[in-house]
Amino acid sequence: MRILLVSGLGPAVKNSGYLAGTAFDPVTDNAAHYYRTALPGFDLSRLHYSSGQGLRPLLRRRTTETPHLTTFTLRSILDALPVEYTHVDTSTVWAGQDAEATGEYDVALLSTTFIWDRRSLADAVAWISRRWPSAVLVVGGQYSNLKYAQILRDHPEIAHVLRGDAEEALPALLQAVAGRQDLTEVPNLVTRDDAGRPASTPLTYIDLEAHPSPGFHLKAPIVPYESMRGCPFACGFCSFPHASPQWRYKSAEKIFGDWARYADRTGARHIKAMDSTFTVPPTRLRALCDLLPALDLGWEAYSRANSIKTPDDVRRLTDAHCRSLSIGFESMSEQTLRDMDKKVTARHNRNAFELLHGSPVDYRCSFMAGYPGETPEEFARTRNFLAEDYAGYFLLSVFSLQDETMPVWQRAREFGLVVDDPDDADYSWRHHGMDEPTARALVTDTLDTVRTRNDDAVLILWQGGYEHPPMPDYSRPHNRRVEKTIERLGMLPRDEPDPTRARDRAATWLRELTDLGVHLTDETRDMATAPNAPTTHRPNDVAPAGHVPDVTAASSV
Repeated sequence: MRILLVSGLGPAVKNSGYLAGTAFDPVTDNAAHYYRTALPGFDLSRLHYSSGQGLRPLLRRRTTETPHLTTFTLRSILDALPVEYTHVDTSTVWAGQDAEATGEYDVALLSTTFIWDRRSLADAVAWISRRWPSAVLVVGGQYSNLKYAQILRDHPEIAHVLRGDAEEALPALLQAVAGRQDLTEVPNLVTRDDAGRPASTPLTYIDLEAHPSPGFHLKAPIVPYESMRGCPFACGFCSFPHASPQWRYKSAEKIFGDWARYADRTGARHIKAMDSTFTVPPTRLRALCDLLPALDLGWEAYSRANSIKTPDDVRRLTDAHCRSLSIGFESMSEQTLRDMDKKVTARHNRNAFELLHGSPVDYRCSFMAGYPGETPEEFARTRNFLAEDYAGYFLLSVFSLQDETMPVWQRAREFGLVVDDPDDADYSWRHHGMDEPTARALVTDTLDTVRTRNDDAVLILWQGGYEHPPMPDYSRPHNRRVEKTIERLGMLPRDEPDPTRARDRAATWLRELTDLGVHLTDETRDMATAPNAPTTHRPNDVAPAGHVPDVTAASSV
């Protein structure tokens, strides 16, 4: 049996419109004329710094990529089967390119984990169907877990949807497609009955503790990891628990054994724990922090703010070689956090920030604007925190209405939540507190304000395609200051539309870069001209040691 596996990240950077018309704009060169007037000869590619290796470009194409978790898991399943398969990354699909895969395939597997709307799914399905019309098309992953009935209705090309865990369901389905098993015996399957209606088999779950963790087929310095499925929380903005209703997690001992195996067999130096919240349950985290000092392996994870309560928590994480945490603060309004059912307070957020700031554990915090019920006055608490108090990496996004399974819909009447265009819900919602255009304007104004008023808060948006940190021989605060200055310089077309008036400001930022060891040279080598590679809307990439995470949407947890 020949199988085509299509998986990878999503088709776009959801927040990249904020970069339009600046030096970071990946689509147009509208900023070129601006800089020719404001700063003749300027180009980001001319920024260099001196290192032990000589003169180096400050902004260098990222060469160390983390293997994609979904692909990693699916390939591990297929590697254990007597099948021949070819993997095609979804970036090929979004670019509309022909794949190097040749010949006919019996089955085409499409992962929807990083697809978040009908248009993207339709594009991927059409791309596969045009090239391999005779292949049995199967979809699985987060989006199809939620939208399986709609998908089967709208796409006759799709034969089956696999929901939930694939470790046992996928081999069984391939057996059924080969005629060696009946479809009714395949768990987690949604197909069509004789009348064309969705027909499901029972949803089953694997035992994560007993089931072998994915293997790895190549050397990799950074390895993704999944220690749990489902989530114990039910935040109003997140449909993740609905897609995987049963929360299960591996023990500290199993995690330690897996990580030691990856370090030994793949040469891993860093683990990216991709779980929705790795730091729960707290008993597991404490046990894991007792084990990990013996393993010389850095790691990063998603956390909740109230998992970081005391200086001793930070010390234990440091001793366990934790390099970075990604925390979904979401808001600094107590009322908004209660409406979200976040089970975390603004006081928890501030305490975690104060404990981590200046510690060996790096962090990035994400916020959103416009959650149902939130007014501009309540959002001002988040805006003021970012503009006046926050230091470190951050993300700020507009509330996203991903799908109808989000718990917030249970309170739609209370919040006055309405979507005017169901096919474009992210851009057509409104509620008693505000509407989508207002939220978008608040985000834009806040990002502009933080850039000009706060020297220590660094937006994560443009860095995705570059090696990080830009100056690896320098300290974390030094690199953040460099990134902040580059942002101010690159965003000048937004902050000062008149290039003539911008000259003095541009000169100021260049002098500051010079003081930081960065110089404008005549060389333009090794520069990424389109740094914002396609990334996912859903936030599950956190920054490993020495890397900035791929750009994501609103929330971390």
